[in-house]
Amino acid sequence: MAPLAWIVASCLLGGVLSVSAAAAMAYRARPSTVPILVSYSVGALLGAAFLAVLPHAFEALGSATALGGSVLAGLLVFFVLEKLVLWRHQHAPQWGEDERHADHKHAHAAPGGRSGLLIMIGDTVHNFVDGILIAAAFLADTQLGIVTALAIMAHEVPSEVGDFLILLHSGYSRRRALAFNLLSSAAMVVGGLLGYVALNTLQSWIPSLLGFVAASMIYVAVADLIPGLHRRPELGATVQQVLLIGLGIATIYLVRGVIGQGH
Repeated sequence: MAPLAWIVASCLLGGVLSVSAAAAMAYRARPSTVPILVSYSVGALLGAAFLAVLPHAFEALGSATALGGSVLAGLLVFFVLEKLVLWRHQHAPQWGEDERHADHKHAHAAPGGRSGLLIMIGDTVHNFVDGILIAAAFLADTQLGIVTALAIMAHEVPSEVGDFLILLHSGYSRRRALAFNLLSSAAMVVGGLLGYVALNTLQSWIPSLLGFVAASMIYVAVADLIPGLHRRPELGATVQQVLLIGLGIATIYLVRGVIGQGH
């Protein structure tokens, strides 16, 4: 399958599946179940970054210093990006937050209010960037693209659940929340297509951009997801989190091995 087909299919599948799964969970599941997905996502993101993306980027660049600089630049870019768009976590109910406290915090939010709008802006930018990163990974190597897309999908499900909960708390109907999230997920396809067009003419940029791919995964896992897990410090929750993080890493390791044998 051609790289463009892989990119479009991964972006479409990632967007539709993540929004559909998130909608089903947001409608029926309690928010207390979300940390299970978050723990698994941490493992998937870190596993993809350290077991797939960074080794491939190092082989392509041939310089640990250049790769380190690319990752550092990526971490700074994502920090600034999160600040500029007032990303979802400023208004989102935190993972593991008491459900009654979350309800109280959003009880007076205006229908279609500011928090809902900020969520959509942040999520659209995030999905657009994810599309570019998926394109960069597939243009570098099909196996790397598949692993990267799977890791991003694993993160998108709990992220979209959070978005749904905020939109519902902001006064949006379930139908409008679903429509807005599907529209936002289309930005991933746009990012993938633009990334494919731009990077096809800038092949020399791809190895350095892989550092940004890894930086994105590390930043989301370490800066956005792990702090929420620390809000459940009890031993049972900690053991569960460690096991699920390990499961996420193992999934990436196994998928990478299976795909590698197929190639």
